[in-house]
Amino acid sequence: MSKKVLIVGGVAGGASAAARLRRLDEHAEIIIFEKGPYISFANCGLPYYIGGSIEERERLLVQTPKGMADRFNIDVRTRSEIVAIDPNTRTVQVQSQERGQYEESYDELILSPGAKPIIPDLPGKDNPLIYTVRSIPDIDRIKKQINSSNNDSSIVIGGGFIGVEMAENLKEAGLDVTLIEGNGQLLTPFDTELAAALAQEMEQNGVKLLFSQRVQGFHSLEHGIGVELADGGVLTADLVILAIGVTPDTAFLRNSGVSLGTRGHIMVNEALESSVSHIYAVGDAIEVTETIHGTKTAIPLAGPANKQGRIVADRIAGLSSIYKGTQGTAIIKVFGMTGAATGSNEKTLKRLGIDYRTVIVHPASHASYYPGSSAITLKLLFTPAGKILGAQAVGYDGVDKRIDDIAVAIHFGGHISDLTELELSYAPPYSSAKDPVNMAGYAAENITAGRVETFTYNQLSERQPEQSILLDVRSELEHRNGNIPGSINISVDELRQRLDELDSTKDIWVYCQVGLRGYTASQILRQHGFNVKNLSGGYKTYRQAQFRPAPISTGNDENNDGQDQNNNSKHAVVKETELPNLISSQPERIDNELNVCGLSCPGPLIQLKQKMDQLSNGETLRVKASDPGFYEDVKAWASMSGSSLLHLERSKGGTIEAVIAKNTTQPVSSDVGTPKEEPASTMVVFSGDLDKAIASLIIANGAAASGRKVTMFFTFWGLNVIRKHQPQPVSKTMIGRMFDMMLPRGSQKLGMSKMNMFGVGPKIIRGIMKNNNVASLEELMQTASVQGVEFVACQMSMDLMGIQREELIDSVNIGGVGYYLGQAAQANHNLFI
Repeated sequence: MSKKVLIVGGVAGGASAAARLRRLDEHAEIIIFEKGPYISFANCGLPYYIGGSIEERERLLVQTPKGMADRFNIDVRTRSEIVAIDPNTRTVQVQSQERGQYEESYDELILSPGAKPIIPDLPGKDNPLIYTVRSIPDIDRIKKQINSSNNDSSIVIGGGFIGVEMAENLKEAGLDVTLIEGNGQLLTPFDTELAAALAQEMEQNGVKLLFSQRVQGFHSLEHGIGVELADGGVLTADLVILAIGVTPDTAFLRNSGVSLGTRGHIMVNEALESSVSHIYAVGDAIEVTETIHGTKTAIPLAGPANKQGRIVADRIAGLSSIYKGTQGTAIIKVFGMTGAATGSNEKTLKRLGIDYRTVIVHPASHASYYPGSSAITLKLLFTPAGKILGAQAVGYDGVDKRIDDIAVAIHFGGHISDLTELELSYAPPYSSAKDPVNMAGYAAENITAGRVETFTYNQLSERQPEQSILLDVRSELEHRNGNIPGSINISVDELRQRLDELDSTKDIWVYCQVGLRGYTASQILRQHGFNVKNLSGGYKTYRQAQFRPAPISTGNDENNDGQDQNNNSKHAVVKETELPNLISSQPERIDNELNVCGLSCPGPLIQLKQKMDQLSNGETLRVKASDPGFYEDVKAWASMSGSSLLHLERSKGGTIEAVIAKNTTQPVSSDVGTPKEEPASTMVVFSGDLDKAIASLIIANGAAASGRKVTMFFTFWGLNVIRKHQPQPVSKTMIGRMFDMMLPRGSQKLGMSKMNMFGVGPKIIRGIMKNNNVASLEELMQTASVQGVEFVACQMSMDLMGIQREELIDSVNIGGVGYYLGQAAQANHNLFI
């Protein structure tokens, strides 16, 4: 005798159960009840229809009632809501738009009602401009509102997965977006330092963020809606997305005898059976076992729901499949960046009182010498014995497969040593010989083996300055560019020679940029008898964790007191800072293309300047660059050169795309007869060190590329930079011959100001520059000359050092301090190097 199986709810769990059961049992009578109009749709894809990534609405429809009937012989009844269940008679009460209320019997019942958005009981919660995101009708209403006239701003309340995805896609749809989150971070499955990177990506793409702020209510405006905040401020917008979380849609079960958890989730066993026989449950509405610690939880994800539907079908068909639980593996796209996590985060481990360790590494997504490589921040959590508890990662490329690798290891009870031994696919475009997963395993293994003791950025507040030393082992230049307050600087390369500068009675807290040099320094210090620990993830993680959203006005300052709340022209959300000379965000035409990916500063600017010089007035140029600094550089260049920056964005993978229009028309001065001052830069090059010479030429090229007149005045040791490489047949005094023997002859012989290492240092820095596509000093000098940079040698210094004109490169002019001062007087930018 065939079974009659009723399924409450479609989408992921219910539809999967129906299709699987039909494959296993051709004779079963299967009926699906769905209270909405669609039986199976891509609910995870709904935000991307708003943003335009999914262009056709029909693509969201995974299956239709007719399709299910034709292929699987399943009776699908849409707009039919189950309002009550009677387990004693094995019947359900159905409220149908088509048939009214009626009763249907069952042999087996599968509950897949899903979860519904939480709508807090706040004043104004029924405002028609407040939307939630659960179904296709929801997204249709949002799409209609966006496409209606005079809508340009939105507010998203909630920084979870749905809130972040909606904020991104509303921005992609062209709206001004502000996201309000009650916690101090976005995306609570991620720990603070990784969530900060995702938040920064949102802010850099124009989404305004307001953290640690609660919404108190809503009110109607003449055009739009006001969102009232706990601090008394008000934000206004044309629409509001409410995405503060979901709750199980199980109210219809309250008198059924089916046991519910404290938050309303259906309680099930490993066979996904409820407390009532012949009633199963799957999907977002059930309480499941978390596989790592065995605790009960609810994880509303599509992957587990599909698996659960399949398992229930197996059980009804007589198979012994069981659901072992979930570890909560999840991933999210945040503009160009990806965030992914699996297993437990620090908040969960602390709440459960579990002893754990963490390590953070910043490896490249693939071999750094192959184009397109970008950094991944990968965090691993594990027990002191090495069992893997969880992992999180953020980055522009390769995040998904790294977290998936670790998710598999966790599923099988993996140990950090398993990560070190994984043999993962490798070729330069895809990974490195030591994959990031291997690297995380190596770093964790060093901790469990006792080879290194680490501390985290949030433990810095526990350091006792009188009992410890905070030591930065990066280079002096890196330290000057930013450091952790209270730290001293000794480069790892100088550490062995400067051990006597450290107090051996104090603990040494070491840090570097990403943790690798810190580990090396820790090993040196430990083996010389110091008590030492290394900052996990280095200064990069410390800086990342310090991110705070830019402040925005909430309309509660004194200037807004007494303003009419119906004044729809005042949006409290702050508009984006306009780019210099921004004409249009969507250029109508592209006349020329320039790809400078792989070049480092100032290469992209130099090539941009050279290309722009070839264009006619009004022509446009699209530039693609991979150098992160180009995003800010091109804005400044456009402002200085008078060109118009039409479009600027970061794409997936971190590639920066800018569209610039040449504009040679200069504004007419109101002061008739007053000549327009030409922007100019001068610099005195006193040093003859290779690194300082490189820096001076990079600045000079960047300034020249920006349209500035540049004069470089070489004096004393700086004259070595512009000497010819070969000896010249000139007559010299004894002093001149002495200087000639002692000083480097030309740019190729220059030493380093630090880390010269008997001439090895310059070779290393030149090799690094070559590998990173940075022009050599000689190439920079040639480019500067082509761009019109004026090289001037100080006559007085030449006389003192016995250097004659014939010994200097041909493009050099000779001048005295008077000439330099004359040039400096006309400049608005002077440097001494």
